[in-house]
Amino acid sequence: MTEKTTDDASTVLLLGAPGAVGRHLGLQLAAAGVRVRALTRRVDRARQKGYVLGDLRDPESLRAAAHGVDAAFLGWPFATAEGAAEAVAALAGEVGRVVLLSSAAVRDVPGAGPYSPGRPDGEIEALLTAGGLRHTVLRPHGFAADALRWAEEIRAGGAVRGYGGGAGLNVVDERDIAAVAARALTEDGHDGARYVLTGPESPTQAEQVRIIGEAAGREVRWEEIPREAARHRMLTTGCPPALVDGALDFLHARTTTPEPVTTTVQDVTGQPPRPFRAWAADHAHLFR
Repeated sequence: MTEKTTDDASTVLLLGAPGAVGRHLGLQLAAAGVRVRALTRRVDRARQKGYVLGDLRDPESLRAAAHGVDAAFLGWPFATAEGAAEAVAALAGEVGRVVLLSSAAVRDVPGAGPYSPGRPDGEIEALLTAGGLRHTVLRPHGFAADALRWAEEIRAGGAVRGYGGGAGLNVVDERDIAAVAARALTEDGHDGARYVLTGPESPTQAEQVRIIGEAAGREVRWEEIPREAARHRMLTTGCPPALVDGALDFLHARTTTPEPVTTTVQDVTGQPPRPFRAWAADHAHLFR
């Protein structure tokens, strides 16, 4: 692996990065001596050091924010790829490389390129390739922080009610995603890579709940609900039916075939990925 060369990426722009990943990435880059600039739509925040006013779907403001930047970390926070082509074109004229936070939901279809039904990730990967930008794609499995959706039920004690308690899901700690991103942003040798990121194991949802309960010092159990009940609950949140059915099909499949584990975090960073138990211990206070 190429040694870190911060001179090649002395300033990094954070774009649309989800909270946990973006926060850890900013801290890790700053600790390595890299200047960090974060895009924000909030005028009050833009007055603070390290922030710049702009909008991912406003190419002119994006181009201005990216001026003089060596690399950009891009997370696309929208449900569709509308505006992504313009954003990629704006970045292509300003930055040397882009690291895209994509998803393990993307599949590479021979002759057709990246495909992610119901999600914009594959389209944006294809735009980066077509635009000729030096880029690296991160395809993480579920975030460990997704477990926070159970926090209210766990704090109340008793049971977490859900579908697919026996589904073996591989979740990756956001700090490990950030560590891989930092390498890709500040080192050579990562151009064109599609990094599938996982944790070291694939605990079931029921096991994750138990691990959190142990870390928080609470007795918590998983309570399985029927698929139709889970479907109804998901639909009431506004999630499209096709995505709901796909998610439930996925959970059903993972009850017999747990999600696979990759060695990518270790290969890229030289450090093993954090197990879910470590994430639970570090965030136990959020479940008490």
